[in-house]
Amino acid sequence: MEELHRVTPEQFKSQDKYPLVMVLDNIRSMNNIGSIFRTCDAMNVEKLYLCGITACPPQKEIAKTALGATESVNWEYVEDVAELVRRLKEEQYTIAVVEQTDTAVMLQQVDFKQYEKLCLIVGNEVFGVTDAVLPLADLAVEIPQFGTKHSLNVTIAAGIVLWEAVRQIALL
Repeated sequence: MEELHRVTPEQFKSQDKYPLVMVLDNIRSMNNIGSIFRTCDAMNVEKLYLCGITACPPQKEIAKTALGATESVNWEYVEDVAELVRRLKEEQYTIAVVEQTDTAVMLQQVDFKQYEKLCLIVGNEVFGVTDAVLPLADLAVEIPQFGTKHSLNVTIAAGIVLWEAVRQIALL
């Protein structure tokens, strides 16, 4: 691992993070939860919030896909996602839901670097982001799609939007 220049979980916890938090809104699959933990580690996310029915570590199915990221990523469980979003707004986070809405902005048109602190929210695999959260959001981000399904697995959607936000924030 030394040749890969990877930091230890302890080093990761103490390093500066991007001003970016991720919220999982009622994610039902523990494999999806674990995968998003791993993506948050890879993208140097400040914190991951697990809300509603989203399971929390330690769980075997989460660990299977997280590959240790539950030990490196700072996370917190908050039952009520709308309550959390109101708190994050008070802390000056810009709230962005990853969701197809009538006001959604296509991902390639979003200027993430304009936001000092960013909160990205992904919703339930079937129902999307909780209805009570949508009016609290500052923007909705949609990923362009060109096939027949017009939906992505939540882990894929989270990864795509996180990568683009970090790319812009870190000026990669």
